Amino acid sequence: MVATFAALLALTVTPASQQQSYAAIVDARYKGNEGDSVAGVPTYKSIGNALSGMTANGGTRAIIFIRKGRYREKLTVDRPRITFRGESRDSTIITYDAAADTPSPGGGRYGTRGSFTLRIVAPDFRAENLTIENSFDYASNAAKPDSDKTKFRNPQAVALMADLGSDRATFVNVKILGHQDTLFINSGRSYFYKCYVAGHVDFIFGAGRSVFEDCDIVSLDRGSRTNNGYVTAASTPVNHRFGFLFFRSRLKKENPSMAPGSVTLGRPWHPFADPDAVASVAFIDTWMDDHIGAKGWDRMSSVDSTGTRIWYEPSSARFVEFGTRGPGAVASPSRRVLTAPQARAITPSLVLDGWTPAVQR
Repeated sequence: MVATFAALLALTVTPASQQQSYAAIVDARYKGNEGDSVAGVPTYKSIGNALSGMTANGGTRAIIFIRKGRYREKLTVDRPRITFRGESRDSTIITYDAAADTPSPGGGRYGTRGSFTLRIVAPDFRAENLTIENSFDYASNAAKPDSDKTKFRNPQAVALMADLGSDRATFVNVKILGHQDTLFINSGRSYFYKCYVAGHVDFIFGAGRSVFEDCDIVSLDRGSRTNNGYVTAASTPVNHRFGFLFFRSRLKKENPSMAPGSVTLGRPWHPFADPDAVASVAFIDTWMDDHIGAKGWDRMSSVDSTGTRIWYEPSSARFVEFGTRGPGAVASPSRRVLTAPQARAITPSLVLDGWTPAVQR
């Protein structure tokens, strides 16, 4: 099934020499006027300016080719059918360093929802062969004493956010880097193929539906012997059968010295103690290193409108696995394992509600 589903994706990248296929080219080294035609293609130094040059209401798919470089930009994609195609996954980097406590230009603080580097609010977005990073210096902030007034008490820092309006978002060969709250899938359907996602606390979270196929999910080491974080914090609506599916992927740890059994697969997020947020997370045929232990899942609390803190146990969520392999495949009463027939009822196509990620033409 993997080969059949993945084969529907076009993984080849059109050479830059075929520039007539691009709606725009972005080059960090470009010295000309933004949007001037170079070899017949509008060329920019800024990704944001290139986006502004696209049709507001969308037409045919617009491919923006992004050359190697570091692009420090805070971006919102609000036009449908946009593709970001990087020249190199490791050398084409979209980065910003806002955290939840970072002051916002409009006043106040960004908050978690505003801390994103890249936010998608339009359908049919696609990204290929690049890195999306939140470069907030989490470690330096954590090292500050509590008495330091410059220390952020809310260090959540989102790299990529699929927000209201996003649907059918596809990511192929993309690195998504951060620490706490790296990837916020809060709306619509998303598909990640051969991607790399790194973080530590709740670093894949939200209410959306998403499939991670043949991906590396890497937990960063916080230096703890007992708690180095949680992979997921889903808030799936109770009326949605599926939330996150990790399919034939790999849960890795940042370094060999990272403490065994110090990371859990996830915990149930109930934003504002919403009783209708019932996390759905499945790991199917996924390899796990020994940072995942027998505990498997963890509890999580939320504060309701009266100020009351409520704790939610993993047993109340829809947390399942099947075909787990590797040192982290530890049998435990707290890790619910599906039967083979039950596992066959959780497929990428079902999670994505019949949508097959578009073939790049």
